[in-house]
Amino acid sequence: MSDFIPPGSTVGVLGSGQLGRMFAIAARRMGYRVHTLSPDYDTPTGQVADREIQAAYDDLDAVRAFARGVAVVTFEFENVSAAAAEAAAEHAPVRPAGSVLHTTQNRLREKGFLAGAGFPVAPYATVRSLDDLTAGLADLGAPAVLKTAGWGYDGKGQVKIATPAEAAAAWEAVGGQECVLEAFVDFEREVSVVGARGLDGSFAHFGVIENRHSRHILDVSIAPAAVPPSIEKEAVAIARGILEELGVVGVLCVEMFLTRDGRLLVNELAPRPHNSGHLTFDACVTSQFEQQLRAITGLALGSTDLLRPAAMANLLGDLWADGEPDWAAACRFPEVKLHLYGKAAARPGRKMGHLTALAGTPEEALERVVAARAAARASMPGRRPALSSL
Repeated sequence: MSDFIPPGSTVGVLGSGQLGRMFAIAARRMGYRVHTLSPDYDTPTGQVADREIQAAYDDLDAVRAFARGVAVVTFEFENVSAAAAEAAAEHAPVRPAGSVLHTTQNRLREKGFLAGAGFPVAPYATVRSLDDLTAGLADLGAPAVLKTAGWGYDGKGQVKIATPAEAAAAWEAVGGQECVLEAFVDFEREVSVVGARGLDGSFAHFGVIENRHSRHILDVSIAPAAVPPSIEKEAVAIARGILEELGVVGVLCVEMFLTRDGRLLVNELAPRPHNSGHLTFDACVTSQFEQQLRAITGLALGSTDLLRPAAMANLLGDLWADGEPDWAAACRFPEVKLHLYGKAAARPGRKMGHLTALAGTPEEALERVVAARAAARASMPGRRPALSSL
């Protein structure tokens, strides 16, 4: 196949966080070299990559130079401009394509795509003014959630509106920028499907994963999710349809609500590996990161079989509040795996790492990973001071 990019080639990653780090680990294990570009230095990805380039994403000359030095470009961070994707595409294939990035990095474009293609979404309204917001609340009712159209993740740029009287305050809270107003969804649980699509159109998925959040940030993920087979089949079909409709080559995560009356509603898309799929690094024959590599280089997609039920717990900067966590205590759980991202500064809400646990059942895996995280949190004499908040 002419599009095949063999081991020994160099892959380029726009973005330099923990997703790129785990992608780089998978790529180097398979014999690929990795270059990364981002505005930062000594990054989670850069610590593992062969080459780290520090440049702004809107420095298009730097992006073009970066792309000239690699065989293919991919993303680990979707808040990269469409112009940067286009500049990279002048010199190397970009996978997923910049058009996928353009659609999924803006909530209004994403909602419009999903609704227009017939995928199930919660009722929503476009908001570009306080008058639009007032009209949207009159139409959708309250409570509702106001979300900025762009540059939002982990609950950032979101305001819950309990009554129409809160409209002005909510509009001020989001800075008066373009938003989407979504009807509040009374859901039973949140789930996700991480899917991959190859150059030849082949599709693979990691099943349905249940996600539980705290303060709008993913706290734990459990696989497989405790949903009926019919829901699992429907969720996978929705994910496959979205990847095919977008023409994705690579990995994309579809986040969904399962409502109390048994309906699935698509919440958001992430055109890259996803936090909820981190457990695949330890729990599956092929991780989401290796799958991303396989897809963008033209290799056959790997098996996604779950070796054992698993659960993942995020390690946020809050865990460092009283000093360095007790990793020895966490690692006393023999079926728990520790992943730290190499970030120098711990801040509340910042994702610093995660734990994955394997067990005989999803419930046992969840209990085990939560216990290991609690053990790491326990204070112990002589621990190092907490990291700075810089």
